Amino acid sequence: MKKLFAILAVVGVISFGMTQTANAQDPASETATQAEEVVPAASITDPAVVEESSMHKELKTKFIEGDAGFMSLVAIALVLGLAFCIERIIYLSLAEVNAKKLMANIEEALEKGDVESAKAICRNTRGPVASICYQGLMRIDEGLDVVERSVVSYGGVQAGYLEKGCSWITLFIAMAPSLGFLGTVIGMVMAFDDIQRAGDISPTVVAGGMKVALITTIFGLIVALILQVFYNYILSKIEAITSQMEDASITLLDTIMKYNLKYKK
Repeated sequence: MKKLFAILAVVGVISFGMTQTANAQDPASETATQAEEVVPAASITDPAVVEESSMHKELKTKFIEGDAGFMSLVAIALVLGLAFCIERIIYLSLAEVNAKKLMANIEEALEKGDVESAKAICRNTRGPVASICYQGLMRIDEGLDVVERSVVSYGGVQAGYLEKGCSWITLFIAMAPSLGFLGTVIGMVMAFDDIQRAGDISPTVVAGGMKVALITTIFGLIVALILQVFYNYILSKIEAITSQMEDASITLLDTIMKYNLKYKK
């Protein structure tokens, strides 16, 4: 999973770097290249293609106008935040299992008195629910109180694994608008510098600094909103898995109690 996160982060940074390189190309060479290309008439008249091209061009223009330094930091926060989000989503998706079917198989094995078979079922099933059940079954001969303490303790460990990396996501959620606000402050300072140099407060003089101030804030808020949506989705998956763990723990304790009453008289 760490390799996956590293790959996603590197790919995101490389893609961002390629975009910046493309934006930095000489406009004259871009014009010459466009003149050599033969554009089909259908693509020119297609409204969807024209709209997509104009939106992409407008986005690049606003990115450059918002000062490449601060906009690059906001973009890096987006890439790294999405990398953490994707890693968590993949991990949580792999951690989800059919808890009801798992507990039914364990209960069936314990009803037959086959503890080893129940342990094998847990070992062959991925996810925290199976791990908690396995820890409980490992101490089935030590009494129900010991089993309960083991399940509760190991459940806390598994909950920590589920929430691992979420603090980084919240960091980037807070960092993106903060960087935008920092760009806003610097943009305002630039505007006042232009006013001081020109000795005039006409809109033309302050437009450049004000544009930097507003664009950086807009992009920072957009990045924070995107990451917040992913973060809330991750929290919902964590809550669902945690509920499965709690239900499975209660069911396991009931099943072990029945097993003890039947085979430990």
